[in-house]
Order: sequence, then structure tokens, then C-alpha cells
Amino acid sequence: MGFSIWDWRIGICELGFANWELGLGWGEMMDKRTLQNRTMKFAIDVIKLTEGFPKNTAAFVIEKQIIRSATSVAANYRSISRAKSKMDFINKLRIVEEEADETMFWIELCKELNFTDQTTLNKLHIEANEILSIIVASIKTMKNNLKRKQ
Repeated sequence: MGFSIWDWRIGICELGFANWELGLGWGEMMDKRTLQNRTMKFAIDVIKLTEGFPKNTAAFVIEKQIIRSATSVAANYRSISRAKSKMDFINKLRIVEEEADETMFWIELCKELNFTDQTTLNKLHIEANEILSIIVASIKTMKNNLKRKQ
């Protein structure tokens, strides 16, 4: 049908409309474990990225912020499986949404400041945007599903 379908308890997301963009075949599932692994890899890649930052005060501050937000994406996505209710599930997704957006901001700032390899920054920006898009689509679907059940 083209919309993400979330089972709020186990966090399985079927993204038929985005499978091509995500490198999945048609009909393949983007399940909780796949996205959990993807957010973990994203956090690790951001940490590795910061190893190439200049050694100055501004870079140090930005390094701490980008690591905090990127690792928060992974940690908070992981916590979704412990949601106590459908609204708690949505609220946890919103935290992931905010942290992914913040990470995109720090990546954009690093690009503007030429802190490190632009190719790597571009790849991480694309990944952050894809994660953000998945989360936003999931929030919208979950809210629509809640409205239909009322």
C-alpha cells in the first residue's frame, strides 16, 4: 500500500515504498533488528568520523555534540521495544526523530566548516536523512492508525 505499518509492541516496519532507496528488494521487511543495526552502525560511523576532526576548541565542542546526538539515535531506537503503550511508542519515536534531526544539523555544520572528508560527511548526511524519513513515516502511520481505531 505504500505506508509503513508498525506493530507497536515489536516494532516491525514494512516499507514497500522506500525499499529501493534503502537497498532492500521489493517486499523485503525493514524490521526492528535491521533498523536497530542500522542506527548502531550510524552511531559508530559518526564516532569514527570525529577522529579526523581538527584539534581545536570548536571542533571539540561539535565532536561531543554530534557523538551525543548520533549515539542517542541508536540508544533511543533500541528503547522503543520497551514502550508501555502506543502513545509511549510514539513519544519514543519522536525522541529518535529529534536526535536524528540534530545529528543532521551537526553534520551540516561540519560540512560548512570543512572539518573532515566531504564524501564521508555526505554519506552520513544521507544516512541520517533516511533514518529520519523512516521514523517520521512511522510516526505518521502510527498516529493515523490510532485515529482510525477511535
